[in-house]
Amino acid sequence: HHGLLPSFKGSNPYRQAFDAGVKLIGATAHFVTEQLDEGPIICQAAKAVTHRDSTRDVRMKSERLEGNALHDAVKLMAENRVTRVRGRTIVFE
Repeated sequence: HHGLLPSFKGSNPYRQAFDAGVKLIGATAHFVTEQLDEGPIICQAAKAVTHRDSTRDVRMKSERLEGNALHDAVKLMAENRVTRVRGRTIVFE
């Protein structure tokens, strides 16, 4: 699963990020658990945004980041480079 986590959970995270006036947006790929958007993190990606970016710009940049983070997470899992040790997610580079 992927999203603008951990800062913006649930419904419409792009609007939440835009309304908060953040200067960096990020996407997190994580394991899915019973708790909404609380799974252990596999990988993250970030990008700068400015006051010139519209809500649509934030959404488009975010979706690109999310796709990249999800791609990277799936690749890491397929290559057996992710493990959990004592409650922590370890990613082998």
